[in-house]
Amino acid sequence: MKLFKSLLVAPATLGLLTPMSATANEVTINDFNAAEEIAVTNSRVDGLEARLNNFEAGSFSETTTASFSADFAIGAVDGKGIVTSPRTSVVTDGDEAIEAVYSFQIDLSTSFTGEDSLDISLDAGNAVSTGALGELDLNNGEELSVDGISYTFPVGGLTAFVGDNTDGSLLYDTACVYASPTNTLDDCGNKVAALGSGSGTAAGASYDFGNGFTGAVGYTGAGSDSEKGLFTKEGDDSYGAQLSYSGDSYGASVTYANTESSGSDTSYWAMNAYFSPSESGNVPSISVGYEVGDPEAANAKDTTQYFVGLQWDEAGPGTLGVGFGTDGAFADGATEYMFYEAFYAYEVNDGMTITPLVYIRENDATKEDQTGIMVKTSFSF
Repeated sequence: MKLFKSLLVAPATLGLLTPMSATANEVTINDFNAAEEIAVTNSRVDGLEARLNNFEAGSFSETTTASFSADFAIGAVDGKGIVTSPRTSVVTDGDEAIEAVYSFQIDLSTSFTGEDSLDISLDAGNAVSTGALGELDLNNGEELSVDGISYTFPVGGLTAFVGDNTDGSLLYDTACVYASPTNTLDDCGNKVAALGSGSGTAAGASYDFGNGFTGAVGYTGAGSDSEKGLFTKEGDDSYGAQLSYSGDSYGASVTYANTESSGSDTSYWAMNAYFSPSESGNVPSISVGYEVGDPEAANAKDTTQYFVGLQWDEAGPGTLGVGFGTDGAFADGATEYMFYEAFYAYEVNDGMTITPLVYIRENDATKEDQTGIMVKTSFSF
């Protein structure tokens, strides 16, 4: 935050110092009057200090914080593949060409009462979701833009939030300790039930029952087309709820969601659990997730997807993770195609982490597996 303030204060400081410098160049040794010049200099310094103090006090709240992050990634993909999501599929052509991309993000947070939080995320980047490095889910669009804004506040014994371009599951506590760097497995198999589309108007609330038990509800409305309105037949509304337990060594959560797409509803149930050994060693933590979808449309089949992740938090100087799961949701009776990954996150220091990653994606686009090898370097400051 000190750096952020300094970047803003520096231009004003230089502007005030410029006339002082010009005056000094015009003074000769014969015109120098010690008492008069010292008085003038002191007066200018006092005025400069007063201006800077007023600038800082009137421009930033003492509760405002800013954090910055940047990611650089390089890698290649061999073989044609298919990137799937709950609603779309995109065929990608990997030709072993090495690609390099970047991603940048600014997160601003401020509190007005000490119990609330206004959070704004700004990001930019040149990553493409269908490119070789699209699996890393980095930012795209090289113009800095607002990626999400939310306001969290207490209401009685509840914690509530409202926001835009924010997941309806903002206050959920899904039982998973696997830190996947890929877009396919990073939500631990809880893809749709978590209301994680990140678009449209969102709201929700959570409650802490104590002893590790929490409950939460969430809503996302209108999607990317806000003109259709909230709670209308034309707009796509989604809502859900979650009950979770989090302990020192294990946890579990159950999540429900009802999502609307083109006037048709689908109900989802997701179950997640994890076990984390109390002592670090050769035994990894285990995270699992399973989600089923029940569409109301005629002749539509139920869908399923699942995930398993193993993570060694102290594998030498870094963290080792190995995971696999279905590559999206598959209808009953359809062939399931799998996604496998392995990564190693090495923390060079408090602000820099290097993560090499390899993955294999099965697909039915060309009956050819897709293999990706890449390295991501992350900075936080």
